[in-house]
Amino acid sequence: MTLQRLPSHSLPPAPATPRKTHAFEVHGVQIHDDYAWLKAENWKDVLKNPDALDPAIRRALEEENAYTAAAFAGTEEFQKQLVEEMRGRIKEDDSSVPQSDGPFAYFIRYREGGQHPLVCRMPREGGAETVMLDGDKEAASHAFFDLGGADHSPDHRLMAWGADIKGSEYFTIRVRDLERGADLPDAVPNTSGGAVWLNDSSGFYYVELDENHRPVRVKRHLVGSSAAEDRVIYEEKDPGFFVKLGVTQSDAFVLIEASDHETSEVWLIDRSDRTATPRLVEPRTPQLQYDVEHHDDQLIILTNADGAEDFKIVAAPVSAPGRAQWRDLVPYRPGTMILFVMALARYLVRLEREDAKPRIVLREIATGKEETIAFGEETYSLGVDPGYEFDTDVIRYRYSSLTTPNETMDYDLVTGERTLRKRQEVPSGHNPADYVTRRLFATAPDGEKVPISIVHRRETALDGSAPCLLYGYGSYGISMSASFRTGILSLVDRGFVYAIAHIRGGTEKGWRWYLDGKREKKTHTFRDFIACGEALIEAGYTSRGQIVAHGGSAGGMLMGAVANLAPDLFAGIISEVPFVDVLNTMLDGELPLTPPEWPEWGNPAADEAAFRTILSYSPYDNVKPQAYPAILTMAGLTDPRVTYWEPAKWVARLRATMTGGGPILLKLNMEAGHAGAAGRFDRLEEVALAYTFALKCIGGFQT
Repeated sequence: MTLQRLPSHSLPPAPATPRKTHAFEVHGVQIHDDYAWLKAENWKDVLKNPDALDPAIRRALEEENAYTAAAFAGTEEFQKQLVEEMRGRIKEDDSSVPQSDGPFAYFIRYREGGQHPLVCRMPREGGAETVMLDGDKEAASHAFFDLGGADHSPDHRLMAWGADIKGSEYFTIRVRDLERGADLPDAVPNTSGGAVWLNDSSGFYYVELDENHRPVRVKRHLVGSSAAEDRVIYEEKDPGFFVKLGVTQSDAFVLIEASDHETSEVWLIDRSDRTATPRLVEPRTPQLQYDVEHHDDQLIILTNADGAEDFKIVAAPVSAPGRAQWRDLVPYRPGTMILFVMALARYLVRLEREDAKPRIVLREIATGKEETIAFGEETYSLGVDPGYEFDTDVIRYRYSSLTTPNETMDYDLVTGERTLRKRQEVPSGHNPADYVTRRLFATAPDGEKVPISIVHRRETALDGSAPCLLYGYGSYGISMSASFRTGILSLVDRGFVYAIAHIRGGTEKGWRWYLDGKREKKTHTFRDFIACGEALIEAGYTSRGQIVAHGGSAGGMLMGAVANLAPDLFAGIISEVPFVDVLNTMLDGELPLTPPEWPEWGNPAADEAAFRTILSYSPYDNVKPQAYPAILTMAGLTDPRVTYWEPAKWVARLRATMTGGGPILLKLNMEAGHAGAAGRFDRLEEVALAYTFALKCIGGFQT
């Protein structure tokens, strides 16, 4: 295999973003932010209407896009080739495995060439399908379209569906009459997108966003009424807590869940009573987390109470659900993290992880007998699909690895029989035997062993000559699964090693792994990632200056931090929607995500120690006069999570400060938000740009 050489040419001068002196003092420290002007004063308006952006800011962003386009001049055909390759691995007329619910089985599918899903159903025992909602048709008149929830009513006559047409994650919910195939007059704006129906199908609950784009109010909408008449059922007063809705597998209760990153609180609503008021399970206590399921007269609760760092499962009476009544059902076992529990009529199903490997454990409620579903590959991904039904003896799970396409299996809880319902098709062809997946461990500076999941072609020489794309995230306790990814094959088939760094800040090795990568220990995340790069070099997978780092959102912050700490380790860095202006964002309590983020990063306004910790690593504040690798940052104008000005400011300061290297490129999608392009094929164009950048980094930019 030979890496494809891409056209190289001299770049025009990079945009020189104007500096406008701006300084402020926090805890006696002067902070200088000469690019603060890139934050539009009317940013809330811009989220809803991008045309409201200040013309001077728009010009600066468009100049960045033009410079990035110039950097990729001559690669247009190659990018198209990558898109066609990746598209060729996608079954265009694909569909999900139908999930039974009463007389119907529900599923989504795509048409050949379609960008958006079709929401469908068919008779439970088979027969002709009905297209309940055509995503392509709904998207036709919008530059951006993202389908949120599509939730059918218990009587199967109606469907509540939400759509965002700006990329700012403001979803409007509409109600479709499934018999007529037409929407009713109902329109509920400014929601998080999903709905939970009342059992009598007369209305639904939803979460409303406030003026700061925070999900704080649960409302009840009755079909046929105006959204202005919707009753507030619950309102969260603490700006640090966000609200979401759930429903127990038994369908008995709607769950109102209020939480930040450390603490949770759950309220129950009787789903069969349209006049019901919420009933509290257990009052919020700092750092107490719990999730609720229901079985008969018991609540089944997943919690970290009583020092159960990796969580345990307890039971409590529905009539008296408070913590004083909690009794251990599945005791805490250090090192075994319970990720999920589902209660069925006769079984408890839990997903847990030990030594960074997941497994499913099945417990017969009547006898307490347990059995386990696990797999033998060194590294893999495993998940449970809850489905719609409670009184069932069949569960569905999904399995894949970096070499094995996704398999959807039904498991009979009585007989133990496994039925393959679907194996992911790769139309252009894929032979798992052509690839090797491995688990490697890096040694962090403090001695911790950091897992790395690796895939490469079998014939790739492990003599240090191969380039490597190293992916990382490491925040919020989110684990990076070693699942099958068709896109990366475009690099792997060109000789790349692809690796995932399971760094601290995630929960791959339990809750301690998360705690050891947050707040005052956040720098462990960055050092772990660097250690993973060094370990790959030492093991012969790649060499210094042959690694392209990749991360997004909080993983984009990781990219900014390692660029400052170890720039010579990387040939390039791909930073998507990067959270790089950590200090300024955490000081601004008006931004949508700031108060709920304080438990994750610390509150620098109220806590001087947190301020100094964040100041010590915030990528924007630690740009220094040194050579930087080539950096591509990608973002969206209407992103409410990582606002557009963070990457714009970072790119400007990098260029103004660095002494060599680069180039530093910003690609800002002017019609999208945090998730980028919404269409499944449009998104491939962004991936192709990132992979073209990776190849150019290895081949060398001419600047």
